[in-house]
Amino acid sequence: MLGTAGAIGAELFVLTGHAAGMSGPAFILAILIGGLLSYSIALNYSELASSFPVTGGALTYVREAWGRNLLSYLVGSLDCLSSTFYAGLSAVGFAYSLQIFIPFLPIVPTAIGIILIFVVLNILGVANIGNVQILLGGILLLVLFAYIILGFILPGGFEWNTFLLNEQFFIYQDAWSNFYWLFSTVALVYVAFIGFEVIADDAEEVKNPDRNIPLGILISLSLCLVLYPLIALVTLGTIPWNELAGSDVALTDAIARFLPGIGPLILGSAGIIATLTTLNSSMLSATREAFTLSRDGMWPRSLSRLGRFRTPYIATLVIGGIICLVAAIGLVEFLSYISASGYLFVLFWSNLALIRLRKRYPDLRRPFKTPFFPITAYMAMSTCLLILAFTERRALAFGVGLITVLSIAYYLAPIANRVYTKHIRTVENLKNRILVPVSNPKTGVRLVHLAAILAQAIEDTSICVFHVAPANDKHPTFSNTSVRRHIPSSQTLTLPDQIVQELQRRNVPLYTKIRQGTNISKGILDEIKLHQNVKLILAGWPGPFNPHTTMENPIQILLEKAPTNIAVLLSPNLGQIHNILVPIGGGPHSRLALHVAYEIAEQENAKVTAFRTFSKTTDTEEIEDTMLNLRQIIVEELGLIPARISTRIERSDSVISGILGETKHRAYDLLVLGASEEYGTGTRLFGSVDDWIVEHIENCSVLLVRQHESATIHWIRRYLKMIEKEY
Repeated sequence: MLGTAGAIGAELFVLTGHAAGMSGPAFILAILIGGLLSYSIALNYSELASSFPVTGGALTYVREAWGRNLLSYLVGSLDCLSSTFYAGLSAVGFAYSLQIFIPFLPIVPTAIGIILIFVVLNILGVANIGNVQILLGGILLLVLFAYIILGFILPGGFEWNTFLLNEQFFIYQDAWSNFYWLFSTVALVYVAFIGFEVIADDAEEVKNPDRNIPLGILISLSLCLVLYPLIALVTLGTIPWNELAGSDVALTDAIARFLPGIGPLILGSAGIIATLTTLNSSMLSATREAFTLSRDGMWPRSLSRLGRFRTPYIATLVIGGIICLVAAIGLVEFLSYISASGYLFVLFWSNLALIRLRKRYPDLRRPFKTPFFPITAYMAMSTCLLILAFTERRALAFGVGLITVLSIAYYLAPIANRVYTKHIRTVENLKNRILVPVSNPKTGVRLVHLAAILAQAIEDTSICVFHVAPANDKHPTFSNTSVRRHIPSSQTLTLPDQIVQELQRRNVPLYTKIRQGTNISKGILDEIKLHQNVKLILAGWPGPFNPHTTMENPIQILLEKAPTNIAVLLSPNLGQIHNILVPIGGGPHSRLALHVAYEIAEQENAKVTAFRTFSKTTDTEEIEDTMLNLRQIIVEELGLIPARISTRIERSDSVISGILGETKHRAYDLLVLGASEEYGTGTRLFGSVDDWIVEHIENCSVLLVRQHESATIHWIRRYLKMIEKEY
């Protein structure tokens, strides 16, 4: 059903009229040719997918045949982008089908709207989407078989005289024109036969792949080959082909002749179901392919990050955005040609990979063997080339341009990455100050102690002990002549001797600075604005606060407005650090917490525990995924899993109880906690989880960190978090 319902979509409902205008009654022959030629490809895919039942499809086969190189990158990228274009075509088809019920509905905005809905559903991870696909696909097949039967038996339906208008099967006078337009029609509708490719992409999740993958591929193609010609026969036998030419709702026009009233409504509903199933399957396919490309290092690593619902949310957002741009084109014929030509490129190399794999791995276990090999493989490749030869020139030009751009990107990506990394390092090197605002001497000592550890971990970093004083305030806070200092006024800041000795031991430069201002937050913001070299603001926890006055809290103002990273320390007594706990959720703030914890551990020779909680109802498979994801985040951020970092996951009723329970049952000196997306909401500082933990934790110091991000990104992350909580 995944292959069948994934194939029966927009092209059947939207392209039938366009195909009829190209070849007339010979459209039936074009469908039969396309379907029969597809059997050679389907047989080859049955062997490939059952031999390599893993996510990735064509990318996997080409990579196994020729290695991880430009070819596998192009095949994987085009496979992903072809699914993306097909999803765009399905969304446009949905808009046309819905227009039957709401005639004034605009096509492009409606298509983009349904895409965004499926983006959200894919991010949330609809667990029973397979059952939904079966249900919708079953309804769709029933409606289409009813359309065929009623079209043949009801008055006003199929008539041979209507089908063979003027007793002509071929509508052109010369043989070459008939041949050319026949195969041009094959190229137009060919994408309707390759729904089985989705089965190969999702082969990793198929039960009993030895048996079910070949059966699924061959049965889905056979169902399409039975349905498509009969549907076309009824449609062109009800309305003459010249009247259907160019119609975007040919099937609905036909059923209105033999089942007026309710018929168009039923078929319009079927069109909506068909386009939704293909949109869903193609978006799933594109997202999984993007995830595989990212996991293999061919696309940006960030695309393989998993969200709270164990779905690649970044890949889904990126793919969804591309689908929206594709749907904005709104030209169904052009979209069909583009997606078909991209798939054909992928299918060509997949079938060639079969020949290569037979030679390279002669002893590989092959549950299904392609009959008549290698004739079947050569037939499949010839089919791809033949159909490509008759594809619209604009679509071919677009495909060639896309391959060129992807090839350039493949070779330029390492260079761009080196330049970008060098630039980031340069910018980071320019940001060489840890700003430590102090007003309380006891808190200041602990802050400077932690700042010294961090400064030692990051080369060429200095500490600025910063005090904001009202005008005419002569109260001294810190000073010591043995430490380099920069004091812009006559005021002095006195540092205790033990801090001075530690700074000298660590060889960390420190200076003190006083700025006069109306309040501490404005003074800090003015300092950052004047000197844009602040790497981190390290402040003390403001103490118990009233949620109703949070907006006036200096930390709240800094979290909202400071264009740099922020860390806030709550420490009754920060001494020697031996064990550090870092809860990791996957967001940018917890990733910054991981970096900070590792930097501290490196200097203090401490151990770090990367921690995550999960629900008590979570099954074994999800637990394994949680651990794998936790380890993947560490590798992404640190390049490897260092010996001093261990991973730990625990069952818990909530994140808060899990973290607090971990700090009670195990001896931790420091908890490094990243902000949640709630920070800066007006009633929370770092978020409900972070603020609650700070207020209730015992016998452990806490360092809260917030990664700087733009206001737009922060809003998007908060919005997605709200959606997650709602569902």
